[in-house]
Amino acid sequence: MSPTSTASRSTLTGPETALAATLSAAVPREGAVSTSAFDRVIAAVDASHYLLTPRAVVTPQTAQEIAALFATASANGEALTFRSGGTSLSGQASSGNILVDTRKFFRSVAVDENGLIARVGPGATVRQVNARLLRYGRKLGPDPASEIACTIGGVVANNSSGMACGTQQNTYQTLRSAIIVLPSGTIVDTGAMGADARLRATDPELWHCLTALREQVLADPRLVAEIGRQFSIKNTMGYGLNSLVDHQSPVQILAHLMIGSEGTLGFVAEATFNTVPLHQFAATTLLVFDTLHDATSALVDLNATNPATIELMDAASLRAARIDPQSRAALPSFEIIEHCALLIEYQAATADELSALTLEAQALFGRLPLTMTAALSEDPVARAALWRIRKGLYATIAGSRPSGTTALLEDIAVPVERLSDTCAGLTQLFQVHGYDDAVIFGHAKDGNIHFLINEDFATESNLSRYAAFTEDMVELVLAARGTLKAEHGTGRIMAPFVARQYGPALYGIMLAIKRAFDPAGILNPDAVLTADPDLHIKHLKSTPTVEAEVDRCVECGYCEPVCPSKDLTTTPRQRIVVQRAIADAESVGDTALATELRRARDYEVVDTCAVDGMCQTACPVLINTGDLVRRLRSEAVGTVEAATWTAAGKAWKPVTQAASTALTIAAAIPASLVTLPNKAARAVLGADTLPLWSKDLPKGGTQRRNGSTATADAVYFQACVGTMFGPAEGGDGVAVAFESLAAKAGIGLTRPDSIGNLCCGTPWKSKGITHGYHDMVERTVAALWDASDNGRLPVVCDNSSCSEGLILALEKAVKDHPQCQSLRIVDAVDFTAEHILPRLDIDTRIGTVVVHPTCSSTRAGSNANLAVLASAVASEVTVPENWGCCAFAGDRGMLHPELTSSATKAEAHEITDKEFDAYVSCNRTCEIGMTRATGHPYLHVLEVLDKIASSNTTTPLEGTTHE
Repeated sequence: MSPTSTASRSTLTGPETALAATLSAAVPREGAVSTSAFDRVIAAVDASHYLLTPRAVVTPQTAQEIAALFATASANGEALTFRSGGTSLSGQASSGNILVDTRKFFRSVAVDENGLIARVGPGATVRQVNARLLRYGRKLGPDPASEIACTIGGVVANNSSGMACGTQQNTYQTLRSAIIVLPSGTIVDTGAMGADARLRATDPELWHCLTALREQVLADPRLVAEIGRQFSIKNTMGYGLNSLVDHQSPVQILAHLMIGSEGTLGFVAEATFNTVPLHQFAATTLLVFDTLHDATSALVDLNATNPATIELMDAASLRAARIDPQSRAALPSFEIIEHCALLIEYQAATADELSALTLEAQALFGRLPLTMTAALSEDPVARAALWRIRKGLYATIAGSRPSGTTALLEDIAVPVERLSDTCAGLTQLFQVHGYDDAVIFGHAKDGNIHFLINEDFATESNLSRYAAFTEDMVELVLAARGTLKAEHGTGRIMAPFVARQYGPALYGIMLAIKRAFDPAGILNPDAVLTADPDLHIKHLKSTPTVEAEVDRCVECGYCEPVCPSKDLTTTPRQRIVVQRAIADAESVGDTALATELRRARDYEVVDTCAVDGMCQTACPVLINTGDLVRRLRSEAVGTVEAATWTAAGKAWKPVTQAASTALTIAAAIPASLVTLPNKAARAVLGADTLPLWSKDLPKGGTQRRNGSTATADAVYFQACVGTMFGPAEGGDGVAVAFESLAAKAGIGLTRPDSIGNLCCGTPWKSKGITHGYHDMVERTVAALWDASDNGRLPVVCDNSSCSEGLILALEKAVKDHPQCQSLRIVDAVDFTAEHILPRLDIDTRIGTVVVHPTCSSTRAGSNANLAVLASAVASEVTVPENWGCCAFAGDRGMLHPELTSSATKAEAHEITDKEFDAYVSCNRTCEIGMTRATGHPYLHVLEVLDKIASSNTTTPLEGTTHE
């Protein structure tokens, strides 16, 4: 053990030209192979505390390309490691050799037999699959807390379970069949007729080995008993030897050995699952105890009431969870001392079944030593608040760690009756080894807990401390007849201890399995079985202090599925990784690497970020990577550009009018007269400076006007985007629609003075032009303060991104003008749903409407009201399962149209199979982006509502103003 146990993000091998040529010969498709420093750095990181930087990154598209990679790797003695979601915590998805990215092209999801079966590619997330199953009242059995980001590839590779599935509905129990690529190149469909005979014909040695190993185990009752004991609890240590007992045919043994094999035996190109019922009725509560011992001592009695889940959170977990403002209200308000909480939920298929469960549970609660009275709630909002706490707990706790330290998460299971003593032993070990900030949480119903410690691996003494703690922890868990890995896979963190947990006989069978599947040893070496006793303390990730937006990131990857640039350039996690790698390179004096990374960063990180903030909606520690990108843009913006934009802000009315006129002229003349000089100018000025005009852009809009009705109930802030971009084909524009709807409802509107010169400030903020942003915010907020009668009237904005921009502008202005705190900004969608819709009659609803929620409506919580309005206008409302931020982002979709094209591809593909009567959203630039993506004109939902609504003045007008 030495200081070299830590890994630097800036340590890369040479250019790897020969390796790139070899791999490109196997997978000749353009872009499939990369050995660039930038691509290797961003691919190196997963959610674990290990760091290995690959020599090459390959992105295969088919099972046949995987087979070709296997052949090349075997012939050249190169090792391969698969990576999909990158949420693994045990170090099994990192490689210093060839990293194979299977997330981009293996995302298929197909549902068969009315939802009973799901066929899924390894790149699809658990949440995406469950979204497809929702309409059938079904879901996948495995339910990991990281379901927003973890993919089926990892679920199968690690035998994932989760909070409710236990050992009855985990991956092993619910896998129906799989399409597997073996290291030999054979592609096996284990569900096909005659699959076992074909396996015997194509891979006879493997077939005979599996047959012999099964016979060996069944011939020894002691081995059968020990396998039964090991797998009676959650257990992902080593290979799933229970498959040798549970299944007869070699092809089924093979299929189930793949589960939990962590990419060391082959590649699962598609998995077919038997789904499980999604119970419609549930009740949840938080049981708070004075101590951890009190909580764990109650588990046996609580399990007897048949709960679906019991999630443990110790005192440190509860304190850390309070970091999230959305979680705070659901947590105890008193001071957390040594308290411990159990989040318990009961699920049932019917209301009567749930009532019977909860009746018994409440009776037990009354006999438990609870700190506070607990009542089960069926309210979905209250339940969601509790589950938000638990699902984001790991990343929230890790995100609050001291800067410069690394979070290490362990995952053990013991028989439930031994959990209390095991937790007490762990607490003692934390004290002995000086881990005073350690945290315990997890799936208490199954005796499966996680514990997290923070460590700074920069010093030799801390490495020794961690090694000693691990040794003591291993002894503690094995003495309790537990497993060292319950659901996170073995990985580098526990591979050195597999033999100790299983003993020589069963470990020898595991070695035979590895040799039979992978005789050349090319697949993920050391990830499950290793001869290196110190593997777990090598290649440990360092996390240098960089900056506020970066330091809290635990690289969990939860942000990645919602990022619109994920399939084009980089994700929020990768953007942060680049910053850390640059800091590492600079710290060791590698200016060449730092320069190379910065050069690539301009486009890959900065230019193609939509700064939409969707990453923050998924991030457990609430990092908005857009803040980082805006700061990088601010540092890069030139003096001339900053001065130009600042000056434009001071003459915003003529500037927007000029943009409108230009679009109108461009729409009226032959396209070539615009596109040729436009592209030539972009070549000179830069693609990130001058927007690209295209024929699908609308003509210019009309200028905003001042004025008000006789009496005003609200201030109407018409967004300037409606001035620059005219309405879509078949629409009058949201401004006309909103004013018409307000008139029908008898609601008076007033506009700010000089509205033509006002803006929410988002264009300046997103480009990092700080002075111009400050000037516009000051002018706009002052005008709104006056127009609202010093905050008496609400301010209604008609575009969701502009509504969000005004809210952020107000937050900034309040620091210098605290009296403006009383200003209230409301999006037109929310205002209409709450105050206008009740005063309207809907004459005749249209048949079908497809809705595109926006990133801003999502962040603002307006999607529920958007759905209300959509339901008011149409009998059938569709929100695409693949909807996401369109990334048009003001002018970003015109500066980099490839970004919007990539971001909208899946959503557009989903809705092109069906014609809808209307296509709606709630933001003009998003409507333009979706029109471009689908070829259908998207309107603001208010435009459709206005066409079919008439006045209903019998409903009283209430609540539009406030004192």
